[in-house]
Amino acid sequence: MNNNNEARVKKMMFILSKATLDNVYAAFIMANGARMEGIEAEIFFTFFGLEAINKSKLEHLHIATVGNPAMHIPTMVAGLPGMEALATKMMKKEMEKLDLPDVGEFLEILTASGVKLWACKLAVDMFHLKKEDLIDDVDGILTIGDFYSRATGEGTHLLFI
Repeated sequence: MNNNNEARVKKMMFILSKATLDNVYAAFIMANGARMEGIEAEIFFTFFGLEAINKSKLEHLHIATVGNPAMHIPTMVAGLPGMEALATKMMKKEMEKLDLPDVGEFLEILTASGVKLWACKLAVDMFHLKKEDLIDDVDGILTIGDFYSRATGEGTHLLFI
């Protein structure tokens, strides 16, 4: 057997726990990139990551300014009223320049390319959500054990975002 083929990434399993705009786009871009390379991709939305697939919240995601050292904004300033909205507006403007789709459109692109989208059962129950609260393209609601059982096979990698 060819050693390069054995070491090849065959499946990427992303766990998204926070629905900040930067985390969501990181997961979506990497899952989309995997599919473009012929790699299987799945995203498991847990805890606050569920907001990225919640019909009423997905178009209202923000950049976290407080506690985000990459923002290079002092915490005291980052917590001022309007800072999060300003940072979010600026980020969305930059993403538009790169012709990145909005969250809803990106989800459609991902599912059309074969990315599997899973909601975490524990988080769904904890936040008192129903399947109807989530986008129609969600492939199902899984326990973490169910998700891990999907992460079998050589060349499968899990990435927590």
